[in-house]
Order: sequence, then structure tokens, then C-alpha cells
Amino acid sequence: MYVVMIASECAPVAKVGGLADVVFGLCRELQLRGHSVEVVLPKYDCMRYDQIWGLQVTYENLWVPWDGGRIRCTVWFGFVHGLKCFFIEPHSFQHFFDRGAYYGFSDEAQRFAFFSRAALEFMWVTGKKPDVIHTHDWQTALVPVLLYEIYAGLGMGDQRVCHTIHNFRHQGVVGPDLLWATGLGRPEYYGARDRMGDEQDPDAINFTKGALLYANFVTTVSPHHAWEARHTDQGCGLGHPLHEQQRKFGGIINGIDYAMWNPEIDPLIPVPFNADTVAAKEGNTQALRERLLLRDAGRPILAYVGRLDPQKGLHLIRHTLFWALANDAQFVLLGSGSERAIDADFRHLKQELNDNPDCHLEIGFDENLAHLIYAGADFVVMPSLWEPCGLAQMIALRYGTVPIVRACGGLADTVFDWDHSLRPQSQRNGFVFEHADHEGIESALRRALGLWREAPALFRELQAQGMRCDYSWRLPAQSYLDVYDFIRHR
Repeated sequence: MYVVMIASECAPVAKVGGLADVVFGLCRELQLRGHSVEVVLPKYDCMRYDQIWGLQVTYENLWVPWDGGRIRCTVWFGFVHGLKCFFIEPHSFQHFFDRGAYYGFSDEAQRFAFFSRAALEFMWVTGKKPDVIHTHDWQTALVPVLLYEIYAGLGMGDQRVCHTIHNFRHQGVVGPDLLWATGLGRPEYYGARDRMGDEQDPDAINFTKGALLYANFVTTVSPHHAWEARHTDQGCGLGHPLHEQQRKFGGIINGIDYAMWNPEIDPLIPVPFNADTVAAKEGNTQALRERLLLRDAGRPILAYVGRLDPQKGLHLIRHTLFWALANDAQFVLLGSGSERAIDADFRHLKQELNDNPDCHLEIGFDENLAHLIYAGADFVVMPSLWEPCGLAQMIALRYGTVPIVRACGGLADTVFDWDHSLRPQSQRNGFVFEHADHEGIESALRRALGLWREAPALFRELQAQGMRCDYSWRLPAQSYLDVYDFIRHR
């Protein structure tokens, strides 16, 4: 099968968040299975050019229709860790992708609407006719609209589109004037509620809603989050359109890169181990204590690794820290604030607890330390208010670090409670709580630490069961291939 991914990110060359990891991980798994995969990206000036091999111009003068005229683009080609990637570089006074950052500009919608048009124009002029075009998030949600409204009439009518929504909170809501720039025009037509008209602002169009209507199939990043998006406020206003399109909407859990996250061969941890030698994990626990100057007191280590964002349940992370210290446990945090005030708050907390031998807060991100924390901690806490998929719990399981999570989104699809899950005991891998309050997380913490202290052999069994879970890209890739086959034969 021939698949073209059109996205705003792809690890490690252009990465801001989990979207980049998904694009790279899925593409690599599809490629390993023998499928032909290409990725189309903007050519940002701030990309990791050291991660591209053989970068060269592949198409010199791509003239992209835009705003009543045309903008000339150069298309580059290179390999990103064996993955074929095309990079579109527009030459215009707007400097769409020459700004020293990937996101954060007032004309964000214009930048990525242009990229969507340019990606399709490149495919059309070069005769690329993939079986499936896979687009991601609001940045490329206009691709299926442009494909079926413009390029299908130019000979691309057989292409099928799968669109993945990674984050419902960003939908690409903008004024209807942008439609003229893209070449679609007719704002009264596309701005209708049954087309691209935003559900909450009658004077705006919504890129993501356009993808819901025009794409042949739409996915989000876990089955439980797909349910949440349809039936709760997690759909951020798109619940009704999702209900209308439910026959072509579903959730597929993300995977993690098992080559990068592998405790048997991880060069960033001192003691390798696997599910059969999980007791050797203790060597990494000792190394973690030495690095962070924690006292060697035979206490369980609870950890948080990730962004410090309101979504992550900051009040519960903070509560867990002090609860751990009050209950003969140790706490480690590695993360940076999504807002300046959050960062400042946790830096103040770090100073307040600086001399505590059972606690260490590292504000920022350190890849090496992240690996050591996953390998050395006993538990990872994820008390998220919402979590479309979540990667930290899957990485933790890979390293025998037991997740303590709130039952939402992808956390509910990947972590199964040791005491209360309906699954067989041999398939349980963590501790789960329902309510985002102190009582809820304390109930899980008490059960988790009780098992660690009172039944160490059972705790080792729980760790090993988590390590035997398969959250690689193997199963998600097959699910996407099933979607691709489904839409190709509709």
C-alpha cells in the first residue's frame, strides 16, 4: 500500500509534542511491514537538520495558488532515520515557516492552510496518487476538503483520506475570508453549519469540522477518548458532528517506540533488565537516588514525568508529593510548566523542599534523566483531568514502573487496576481511580504502597505483568491498516 502522511510535525526532525512521535512511529512500523510511506512537512528554519540525511532539492518551482495569485515553493527531499520526507519551502513575504519556532503566531491558520494547499499541489503536479492520504490535527484538516472540492476534479478522485485528531482543544477556527485565499471561496456555502461552520461561532469556519465531513475516516488517539469526545465536553463543541459522523469515527490507541524505550538495551540506564529479571531494576533505583541525592531509606519512589499543565491535574500532583512525604515514601518530579506562572510555582516549591532528602524536583526536561526515572522509580502518577492517549504510562509499564492513573482517555484503555479490574488477574498492570480529588488519588496511593510494602512478591509480579504488555506500534499500525483497507473499498 502507498501512504502519504501530511503533518506539521515528525520526530525527531520537527517535534513539539506527541504528534511528532505518532507520525514517525506509525510511519516506521508501516514501512517495516513493507508498505510505501512518504511524509510531507513544512520546511521550518528551526528544524533538526542534523537528523536529515541527503537533503536535496527535488522540485524547483512549485507554484501554489494562493489569495488570488501564486506563491513559488521549493520542495526538498531527505531521509529521516530511513523515512522518506518531503519538505515544502514557500518563498513569500509572509515567511510562513522562517520564524525560528514551529507555532505561536497570529496567522497560524493562514500558515497551515497554505501548507495544506501546497502539499496537494505538489502531489498533483508530480503525479503522486497514494492509496491513502493520512492527515493529522487541525493544521492539515483542510487537506480532505481541498482534495475533494478541487483536486478530485483534476484527477485525484481515487485518493482516500484518514484524518487523526490528536487534540480536540485546537480545531482551527478562523474567519471565512480565509476560504478565498485557499481557492475554495464561497463562504456562504462552506460556512454553513452542515459543512465547516463552527458550532459555537456562527461567523467562523472550523478546519477540524471540515475534516469530519470530508475525510473518509476520522480517528482519535484512544477508544475511550473517542467515546468521551462524542458523549462529554471532551469533544470541545464537536459532539454533535461526531455523532452524525459516528459510522466513520473511532479511536486507535497510540504506540511507543520500543527501540527507544527498551530497558534491555537502553544506553541511558546503568543496569539492563527485562520482565524475567525485574529484580535487577533495583540497581537503577539506587543510581536514581545517587544522582538526585535522595537518601537510601528503603522507601518506595513515586514519580511524575511530563508537562506541568492544568490538564495533568496539577493540584493532585502537588497533593501526591506531600502525601508521599507524609507516608514514608519518596517523590521525584521532572517537568516544565506550560505557563510562566506554573513554572514559577513549581520552582518555588523546589526551593521550599530543596533540603528534603526524600524529594527532588527537576524543572525543565532532561532526556537522560527521564530514562533513569522510568527505570528507577517504583510508581508513576498520572492524575490527569483529561488525557486523549498518554505516553508516560506506557513507557512506565515498559520499565516495570507501576502507573497510578485516573480513569480517563487513553489511561483507561491501557492501565487496568490490580484490585478491581474486570480483566483476569494476569492482565492487570496498575492502579486506577475515578474522581479527580484528594480522596480519589489517595485511595489508589494507599493500595499501591500497601502492595509494595506488604506483598513484595506480588508487587514484582505486577511489575512483570506491566512489562509484558504490548504497547508498541505493532497493534495500532494493524488497526490503521484495517482503516485504510476499509476506506479504499468503500
